[in-house]
Amino acid sequence: MGKPLAENRRARHDYEFLEKFEGGLVLTGPEVKAAKAGRAQLNGAFLFVRGGELWLNNAQIARYAPAGPQPDYQPQRLRKVLVTRRELDRLLGKTHGTGLTLVPISLYVQRGLVKLSFALARGKRAYEKRETIKRRQAAREDREHT
Repeated sequence: MGKPLAENRRARHDYEFLEKFEGGLVLTGPEVKAAKAGRAQLNGAFLFVRGGELWLNNAQIARYAPAGPQPDYQPQRLRKVLVTRRELDRLLGKTHGTGLTLVPISLYVQRGLVKLSFALARGKRAYEKRETIKRRQAAREDREHT
């Protein structure tokens, strides 16, 4: 996994990751250039399965100005995520009616292709978030004292 082009840092706070996956992202040429230029955001994005395909919703990839005018461009359009049929069936089975969701973690480049790292996750409750913060703070203080 290369250097992230975009990260969903809020997801680490709001969700407990149970299992991590990766898939290819179907993008147009200008979108690939914009993503590689660091003009992508995953804040508030989520994944869902529809029609036997995995889709990324609410991820924003800004317009790539050097590509010229793009009158129909939608920065937050639905984007298809490419995964194997076996993975897709497994994800569908685990998310259907179990309270688990698919959350994007990061966008990165691997061998010239834009990839999406995502996780099967369970939402944290408020007390779990506070507990995580306390543990992190205690670990930080231990490192400072040693």
